[in-house]
Amino acid sequence: MEREVVLTEEGYHKLKEEIEYLSTVKMREVAARIKEAREFGDISENSEYDDAKNEQAQVAARISGLEQQLRNARVVDAEHVSTETVSIGARVTLKDLGSKKNTEYSLVGSAEADPRAHKLSSESPLGKAVIGKKKGEKITVTTPRGSVEYQVMKIQTGGH
Repeated sequence: MEREVVLTEEGYHKLKEEIEYLSTVKMREVAARIKEAREFGDISENSEYDDAKNEQAQVAARISGLEQQLRNARVVDAEHVSTETVSIGARVTLKDLGSKKNTEYSLVGSAEADPRAHKLSSESPLGKAVIGKKKGEKITVTTPRGSVEYQVMKIQTGGH
């Protein structure tokens, strides 16, 4: 059975945009490189041709993988995200009880995770620990540097 991919609406649209870009612009660029490399003559010893063909295969594999994700996608509707408990599609503000620092995260499926953009995977240790929690609840997460205790300060719908 195929694994379900959970996406926010934003993630779903980004996935479709990437497929569209790769299928049109990128594949045209690669086809042009292949055509140009063929014009150099003997393709049996032509590294430009080999590189272009390898890139074509990589782009095709990426498109195929993204299309597979799209077929298995369940899109979380931001309007139906609860603010009672933390769930995928919500924005949650967590207070690190050690440093007293507040950080806001968007809880997303693993396909959309981007720690630098504060998009926290629901499958990460912190994501798993915070799902289902209510405002005011405390959680402890074990990290490589030891345990960190957080408190859920705010839960909002996922709109940016």
